[in-house]
Amino acid sequence: MQLNYQSYGDGFPLIILHGLFGMLDNWHTVGKMLGEHFQVFLVDQRNHGRSPHSAELNYGLLADDIRDFIVQHLISSCFLLGHSMGGKVAMTVALKYPELVARLIVVDIAPRSYPSFHDSILGALTSLDLSSLASRQAIDDALSVRIQEAPVRQFLMKNLARNEDGSFRWKMNLSVISSKYQEILKEVDSNTPFSNPTLFVRSKKSSYIGEMDLSDIKRLFPHSTIVDFETGHWVHAEAPGQLTNTVTEFLLQE
Repeated sequence: MQLNYQSYGDGFPLIILHGLFGMLDNWHTVGKMLGEHFQVFLVDQRNHGRSPHSAELNYGLLADDIRDFIVQHLISSCFLLGHSMGGKVAMTVALKYPELVARLIVVDIAPRSYPSFHDSILGALTSLDLSSLASRQAIDDALSVRIQEAPVRQFLMKNLARNEDGSFRWKMNLSVISSKYQEILKEVDSNTPFSNPTLFVRSKKSSYIGEMDLSDIKRLFPHSTIVDFETGHWVHAEAPGQLTNTVTEFLLQE
């Protein structure tokens, strides 16, 4: 699978993976800043953004996609950063292919399984009849009935694209994301821990990484540290400068 990507800068390669419903566009600000120190690859994962759609979606496949991306770009070793779902993909890559990952950064996600946080969002998105909605404002109004938070609606609506006839469509493969959602909730596990340095960024205003998760994090990533941010789950949107500085310091330290 040929994944869509955007690259910034030169130096040691750093691959950045977005979360569920996301795309590489969400990481342009942080990617450009990190491009001052590294060759940054922002990647659209399968069924997201401008990357190909497929009927399957699980962490094994997503990790293999990134392994293939690394090989296709003649990268022998990289730094790997993932947020939310992308964090689980990054963890899976590091555990399956540790020789490819020099250092790992996981942003606001733990390796455990999660409850269905996004059922209301999936219900709102799949219930829309885009063919009957002629403007972004009309789509926003329709979504607001079930999704009250305007920033969440704006984040989701970044997935909209225009057809040649002027109608709207989703860039993401919404039907597969909905049908395979339970796969995204599953835990990441391995009998062999990842032994290279790992950084977990924890958002103190979200509940994605709790004290109960620390034992599993240390079991799978024994050389890991945790840094707390006073943000919500979308760390890269709320504190891009702080995140860039934290990631740069971690990756450049001896």
